[in-house]
Amino acid sequence: MSERMISLITEASQETFYMVFWSTLFSVILGFIPAIILNVTAKDGLRPNKVIYGILDFLVNVFRSFPFVILMVIVIPFTRMVAGKAIGTRAAIVPLTISAIPFVARVMESALRSVDPGVIEAAKSFGASNTQIIFRVEMKEAVPAIISGITLTIINLVGYSAMGGAIGAGGLGDVAIRYGYQQYDMPTLIVTSLILIIFVQAIQLLGNKLFDKLS
Repeated sequence: MSERMISLITEASQETFYMVFWSTLFSVILGFIPAIILNVTAKDGLRPNKVIYGILDFLVNVFRSFPFVILMVIVIPFTRMVAGKAIGTRAAIVPLTISAIPFVARVMESALRSVDPGVIEAAKSFGASNTQIIFRVEMKEAVPAIISGITLTIINLVGYSAMGGAIGAGGLGDVAIRYGYQQYDMPTLIVTSLILIIFVQAIQLLGNKLFDKLS
């Protein structure tokens, strides 16, 4: 493998990390809001509301159903408005974030709803408000499950970032497609694939360690 190709792969690895880091951060922050609403308005939540839960639950399911490549094309006008352009590493963060928000919302909702109801009832008996129960009881108890969900989100985003290379998102997926696939450069294809595998394994290992420690 030439020095030029090594340089390209190194730069592409940095681009992939950049895309995954920022899209994870934004999706966790934005996904936290619908997760809280879903948890609170569920039939066994603190403030059950069938209408609000039904509408938000439907929207989350709809956005989770979109294949990422199609979603990238659909949101191009919004991506251009937010990032100033429709292609490139920075632009790819927009569809990556949008695709991850419903996934984060669902895994966080599941994590919050997995908290032992007895713990919540005990907090209520001590006079805790709904806000205190959410942030001081449910969030605290659900941290290990939330960490596990975020780990899965990052792994999914690594895969999505690679698919994004098909339409100019940059990163390892772009190198794998342009040089490995289109130019039949098998060593480049293998190396980029191995880097992605190592990246995913490292994330999963770190996530498992955090889960075990917090549990």
